[in-house]
Amino acid sequence: MVKKAERKTKCVVWDLDNTVWMGTLLEDSRVVLREGIVEIIKTLDSRGILQSIASKNEYKMAMEKLEEFGISQYFLYPQINWQPKSSSMKKIAEKINIGMDTIAFIDDQLFEREEVRHSLPDILCLDVSVLAELLDMPEMNPRFITEDSKTRRLMYLSDMERDQQEESFTGNKEDFLATLNMVFTISTVKEGDLQRAEELTVRTHQLNTTGYTYSYEELNDFRKSKNHRLFIASLEDKFGTYGKIGLALVECRPEEWIIKLLLMSCRVMSRGVGTIMLNFIMGLAKEANVHLKAEFVMTDRNRMMYITYKFAGFKEIEEDGNLFVLENNLERIQSVPEYIRLKVVE
Repeated sequence: MVKKAERKTKCVVWDLDNTVWMGTLLEDSRVVLREGIVEIIKTLDSRGILQSIASKNEYKMAMEKLEEFGISQYFLYPQINWQPKSSSMKKIAEKINIGMDTIAFIDDQLFEREEVRHSLPDILCLDVSVLAELLDMPEMNPRFITEDSKTRRLMYLSDMERDQQEESFTGNKEDFLATLNMVFTISTVKEGDLQRAEELTVRTHQLNTTGYTYSYEELNDFRKSKNHRLFIASLEDKFGTYGKIGLALVECRPEEWIIKLLLMSCRVMSRGVGTIMLNFIMGLAKEANVHLKAEFVMTDRNRMMYITYKFAGFKEIEEDGNLFVLENNLERIQSVPEYIRLKVVE
């Protein structure tokens, strides 16, 4: 049974003055860390929740203080400037590529929280007084903590290194991608993949063909079912692994297959791998000599996946509200890009 995803926090954005530390840095450089803050930051990090900063401060001075406290490495794309904090939120969301409704903002100042809440109502704005209960909040507790969760921040840091190299690269996009030595692996979901598979359905909204989630138990039933095929994809390159970043569920009937779910992590959107899983399934359907259909549920975020289906040759054959059924005649299946090596594991 599918259901809408419950709100889960992907990124906590911290204020600094009188929030992460006690005191105002520009008035007195001898600020001290708030009691218990390091444990909270490290615990959130271990759960796979990313963290950043939105602070009205001098960037160099604030970063030096974070380094002095030994916690600067926990914050991705820190926004330390004199702009409205709503602007900082937009920048952080853009850089990490997440929705506003997955961000929590913690600030001691009511004015700052209200400014963000007014401009970006989907952000969860919290007063610093909640810190004692923060780690117990449902929004801060993923159901599973997977290997991908534990290394999520490190994978984003690798992404930043990739982006820096791309910015300095002279040549076209495909030439740059070829330098990464990417390996895209598609495998049948095993029992050890189920926690990450559920996590992917919970966390992936933009590149998700339905916007629905499946529980561990439901995915396990699909894994065991003779009438379904469940695939998971991972990606690695010369910088390291991106982790498990894609999932597909196919219902297999005697005369037709139906793609019930296809999703891909937003982190790999710029790596030119978005259609590999889809074309792999198309190839399997052609070998099995069956018709291939796909269900698509339109949300306010996943239009990119609709476009992916259309570019792959899928055509609408049914529509019921925001539910579309598409079909592909399998006459044209794109090959894997030359800059990627595809590895298939049964």
